[in-house]
Amino acid sequence: MKITYFGHSCFGVEINGKHLLFDPFISPNPLAAQIKLESIQADYILLSHGHEDHVADAVAIAKRTGAKVIACYEIHTWLQKQGVENTHPMNTGGKWIFDFGKVKCVSAQHSSSLPDGSYGGVAMGFVIETASGNFYYAGDTALTYDMKLIGEYRKLDFAFLPIGDNFTMGVDNAIIASAFIQCKDIIGMHFDTFGYIKLDHADATRKFERAGLKLNLMEIGEVLQK
Repeated sequence: MKITYFGHSCFGVEINGKHLLFDPFISPNPLAAQIKLESIQADYILLSHGHEDHVADAVAIAKRTGAKVIACYEIHTWLQKQGVENTHPMNTGGKWIFDFGKVKCVSAQHSSSLPDGSYGGVAMGFVIETASGNFYYAGDTALTYDMKLIGEYRKLDFAFLPIGDNFTMGVDNAIIASAFIQCKDIIGMHFDTFGYIKLDHADATRKFERAGLKLNLMEIGEVLQK
C-alpha cells in the first residue's frame, strides 16, 4: 500500500491500483498550500464525519473524479443535495465489500455537523480489510473502551490515530488506544493545523518509543510504503 499525506487528517491510500482518499481538507489548509487539488486521484472518498476540516474539498474532488463517497447516511444526503450522486451511505457497525476490500464502520466519540450547520449524523472510524493488509482510520475521536473491540475484531497492520489533543485524544491517550487496538505501527494525524493542536514532535515520538510503539509523523506531501 502507498500512503500519501495531504495534511491534517487527509490521506490517500493506494491499494491494488485503487485510490482511497480520507477526509479531504486541503484547499483551506495553509500548511498544504503546495498540494494541487486537481492532481489528487480518488476512486473512493471516505468521510469520518461532517466537520469542515474533514469534508471541505469532498464535493469538488468527488465531482472531478467521479469517486464514490462513503459516509454516514446524513452526510450522504447532504452530498446528494450538493450534486454528488455517486455515494454509498453507511452507519456504525455496518460493513460492505467494495472492489478494493471491505469497509467496516466503527464507533468514534466526537461531534458532527456539516459546513451549513445541518446535522452531520454520528462520527465514525473505518476498519479497512484488503488482500494487501488491514488498517484502521480512527477519524476524530476520544479514547474509548470500544477500541478494544477493534483489536479483537481484526489484526491490524497499521492505524491512523489523532494525536493533537484539545478536539480529539492526544498523545498519551493515543498510546493507550494503540494497546486497545493491538497495533504498534501508528500514523499520527489531526495535529499542527491550528493553534489548539500544535504538537511537540520530539516528545510525542519519545513517548511512543518508550511504549514500544512506532509513531509515523509524516510531512505534508510525503509518501510512505506499507
